[in-house]
Amino acid sequence: MAKSDPWPTIHTEREALAGDLEGLTDDQWRTRSLCEDWTVRDVLGHMTATAKIGAGAFFPKLIGSGFSLERMQAKDLVVETAGAPTDTLAGFKAQVQSTKSPPGPADTWLGETIVHSEDIRRPLGIAHDYPAEALIRVADFYKRSNLVMGSKKRIAGLKLRATDTDWSTGDGPEVAGPMLSLVMALSGRKVPVADLTGDGVGTLTSRVG
Repeated sequence: MAKSDPWPTIHTEREALAGDLEGLTDDQWRTRSLCEDWTVRDVLGHMTATAKIGAGAFFPKLIGSGFSLERMQAKDLVVETAGAPTDTLAGFKAQVQSTKSPPGPADTWLGETIVHSEDIRRPLGIAHDYPAEALIRVADFYKRSNLVMGSKKRIAGLKLRATDTDWSTGDGPEVAGPMLSLVMALSGRKVPVADLTGDGVGTLTSRVG
């Protein structure tokens, strides 16, 4: 059976994130995100830039940045974080329903939406419930891939098991925890040790960050 279209979930999650960020103070916008060197405002600007660019425009932009993805992202952030934080939020809202994306499987952008939303929410202390089926879909996508994030290598020799839904993968010392925390660990984010239990926690956390 073919997988369902992930874009409705992506749109819903973008809209929910935009709602959560209404009324942030300037200090909150400057909060360090879970992405190294980026504030929560920077992450939102990055999400906006990604939602604006289709596959056809991606490579010319990359070439124009000397084939450096980091340089291209830095240029995008200058544009998307110009003006006041409310301007950055307005720019994101304008792209909530976009189905544009750089080259890559659609599950890449579902994962990016969830993980980057948490990159913003967690440092701000904002809790959010994501659909279990979306988290499982992202985890199943990440566990098979070393592209960009190196998730397959990160969890090699370990068993991951969700404690709040029916999902597990791998063999070896166990790492158990909420599905969202496992997704974040798969993506390479540092997850609070209190979120995870099992003999494999030390090994996994040593491979994160």
